[in-house]
Order: sequence, then structure tokens, then C-alpha cells
Amino acid sequence: MILIVDDRPENILPLKKILELHRFSVDTAGSGEEALKKVLKNAYSVIILDVQMPGMDGFEVANAIAGFSKARDTSIIFLSAVNTEKRFITKGYTAGGVDYLTKPVDPDILVLKVKTLRKLYEQQQELRTIQDSLRKEVDVRKRAQEELAARVQELQTVLATLPQMAFTITPDGQLEYVNEHWFRYAASPTTFPDIHADDDICPGWESCRDAVTEFTREVRLKNVSTGDYRYHLLRILPIRQQDVLTRWIGTFTDIHPQKQAAELLEQQVEIRTNELLLKNAELERTNHELQQFTWVVSHDLKEPLRKIQLLNDTIKEKYLKDNDEAVSYLDRSIRSSARMSALINDLLAYSQLSAPEPFQPTDLNDLLDDLLLDFDDVISRRSALVTVAPLPVLEVIPTRIRQVFQNLISNALKFSQPDQPPVISIFGERIDRKAIDADPADEGPFCRIVVQDNGIGFDEKFLDRIFVIFQRLHSRTSYEGTGIGLAIAKKNIDKHNGLISARSRPNEGTRFILVLPVSQPHRLSDSSSL
Repeated sequence: MILIVDDRPENILPLKKILELHRFSVDTAGSGEEALKKVLKNAYSVIILDVQMPGMDGFEVANAIAGFSKARDTSIIFLSAVNTEKRFITKGYTAGGVDYLTKPVDPDILVLKVKTLRKLYEQQQELRTIQDSLRKEVDVRKRAQEELAARVQELQTVLATLPQMAFTITPDGQLEYVNEHWFRYAASPTTFPDIHADDDICPGWESCRDAVTEFTREVRLKNVSTGDYRYHLLRILPIRQQDVLTRWIGTFTDIHPQKQAAELLEQQVEIRTNELLLKNAELERTNHELQQFTWVVSHDLKEPLRKIQLLNDTIKEKYLKDNDEAVSYLDRSIRSSARMSALINDLLAYSQLSAPEPFQPTDLNDLLDDLLLDFDDVISRRSALVTVAPLPVLEVIPTRIRQVFQNLISNALKFSQPDQPPVISIFGERIDRKAIDADPADEGPFCRIVVQDNGIGFDEKFLDRIFVIFQRLHSRTSYEGTGIGLAIAKKNIDKHNGLISARSRPNEGTRFILVLPVSQPHRLSDSSSL
């Protein structure tokens, strides 16, 4: 904005019109006092000031304006129609004016001067803005530098208190700071410790430095005083500020005791592993010999037992028909021989469970249809009802699963209520996990199979006993059996990586529950797990 100061309106008006024609914003003042008030309130790029005015003349106004910080970049042009002498012109420049024009003023000259002075004012304002911005930037950088220096000092203080060797590296890879522990393994603060030749870190460190990622490596450092190499864990981390790498921080942590302990442990593990391999080989050999011994002993025991049974039957038929007391004693001997024969067969079957056999997909419906043919006589004699719901195809050892169902069905027929025919139901469903009470799932990885009867049942407090070999809940006089059948069933289910349990109450029947995987993790059973 341009300010015209003159006490005569007829002088102000033509100047104002001329400047406004050239698109200048113009303000006016009729006296020096009014001009000073306006300068205090507004910013002017150029002031056109008449020299001779009543009250304060132009020189006095110019001297007053010079004391205003707000008008320090404002240019003053003096106009005078009377005071044209050199001493007045000099006084005008001394008072702070940049030009002194005499009236009448050439309008074109005046406009050119105003344009030049306004442009100079605008440049000065831009320059001051830039200077303020630079000053602020310098202040910000100075504060940032001071803060950074404080952080570096804090970091170095922390590193100095660490029990490890600590150091910092500049972004270009030069050592910047080391703590006192550094000198145990390095000769100077500008050189790295002597690293064992087998632990070269250069390729790995260069790769991590280029990628600006963490670097970790076990190395052996040479102690300056003793010359011994000790294991250390080297770790170097990049430090960034606003995604710009500022430095690397690294540590060497002494792990020599842990390394020695680990090596000793590895040696002990290797020794123990070799011992276990020898023991395992010996155990396998002993197991094989035991299986052979069991087979031979059972065969040798069964042969004389068959002769005893045959001779007892012959004596009974030929010589003791009329002696009821002798027949009674002989029948007891025959029954004992039969129990012993059954016991030998069950023991032989139990001992052979450790032999590995292949798993294969098996349709349990076909397996049960074939198995139930063996029970036709008993089922018919006892008027039993056996129902089998559709069962899935599972990966099993057919002979072992057949043993399981054979024992469970046999028990259901054997331990039936004396006053009602046996009712046996076999059904199954897919489940979501290996658990007796798992939730049903159409595509679950396991299958739950239930063998349910209406027999005499048992108290569930004896649940843990029924799967233990030779454990019986009833006397031999009440129910026949060797006490091995359910133990065989459990061992077979374990071989299939499954579960077996039961739910029962006295005189309310029993539900035997099997959980088997649909697919086995290994196609060959692992005898070592037994």
C-alpha cells in the first residue's frame, strides 16, 4: 500500500488517481500527525511525503517514522515545490528519505520510482521471511544437535556400565565408541579384536550392513593378556532416526562357560545315546528270545496238557462210568486242564502283540460280519440279539482289531443277565479329536466305536482294574475266563494309537468305547512304543 501525506487535498487527489490507474492501493493523510497514526496501524511499502506542512513538516515526520520498527523497510519520497536548494535535499536524505522530488512532478517518473521502491519493499519482506525461516531452521537443528549429543552421551554412559564389550559404529563402518571392556581383546579403540580365523564374520556382516539388518554370530576372541581364545556372541543392531541410519550398536557377550557346558552336554548325550542304542539292541534281542521262549514253552506245555485231557476223557469213558464220585473228581480235573489250556493260549496271544504288523484300510463291517459267524452257536443258544450299525473304513491291523471285537463280544455274551437274553449293539461316529467325550464331526480325524450290552455291568470304581492282565471282578466259579482278554484289547488299541474305556453300572449293562484314528501316522506298527 502507498501512503500520500499532504496538507492540501488538491495535491493528494491527482497523485492518488495516477497511482490507482497503475493498480496501486493508495491511502492518504492530511497532516504529519495523521500519517504517524496510520503508520502505527498499517504497513506501507512507499510513503510520498510533502515537505512543507503546518504542524509537523515532512522532515520531522520522516525522523519519527524512522523510529518505528514496523516501517523500517518503508521507502520515503519527499515532494517539495519551494525547498529546492541543495541543503534541503540533503536534509531530506538525512531524515531517511530515499528520493527528493520537486514539484511539478512528472507522473511517469513518479510511477516508475514507486514501482521500483514497492518491488524493493516486497523483496525485503521476502528476504526477511527467508531469514526468519532460516533462523528457525537453525534453531531447530541446533536443538536437534544438542538433543542428539545428549542422547549419544546417555548411550555411551549406558554402554560404559554394561558387563559386555560394547561399541558403536558409524554408518560408513568406522568405530565410533568402545567401552573399557573392549581393551581386554583389542589393542586400540579404533581396531577390532583378534577373531579366530575359523570364525570369519566379514561376508555375513557386510551383507547385513548393506541390508541394514541385525547381525548375530558366535566368534572366538583372543585375550590380549593371556592369548587364549574365548567364545563370544557378537550382536550388532542398526539404530535409525526417521528411517535414516544414524549408527550401529554392538556387543560381544562372553559365552565361553555356556559353550563348554553345551559341548560337555553334547558329549554326554552322545555317550548316553550310544548306550541306549546298545541297550535297545540288547532289548530287541532279549525280546526276540523271550518270544521264542514263550512259543516253545507254550507248545511244550500244551502237548502234555492235551495228553492229560485225552487220558482223563478215556479213563472217564472206559473205566469210571459207574463211579459217580470218581467221575466228579475227573470232571474237575478236565475243567482245570481246559482252563490251563485257555490261559496258555491267551498268554501266547498277549506275548505276540509286540510283533510289528502293517496297517491297512479295513472295512469294519466286513470284519464284524465274518467275526459274528464264529459266535453263531453261542448267539443261537442264548437267543442273543446283535446289531451292527454301518462303520467306516479305518487304517488298522485287521487281526488285532478282530481280537478286540472278539474279546468285547465274548464278554458281552459271557456276562449277560441270567434272566434275559443278551442284547449287543455296535455303532460308531467320526469325532473331531482324540478323546472319549469328543464332539461328533462328519470329517473328523478319529472314529468313536461303542460296543454296548445289557449285561450285569460293574462298578466304575474298578474301571482301572479291568484292563490289567489277570485282573478279574468275578470268581472263576461264577464266570469262566483268564483275566487276559481286556488286557489284550487295551494293548491292541494302544498299538493303533487309540483309546479304550468303559461306562457301566451294576445290573445296567456296559458300554465299551473305542477311539481310533481314521488314518495312521505310520503304516507299520511300532513295537517300541509298547
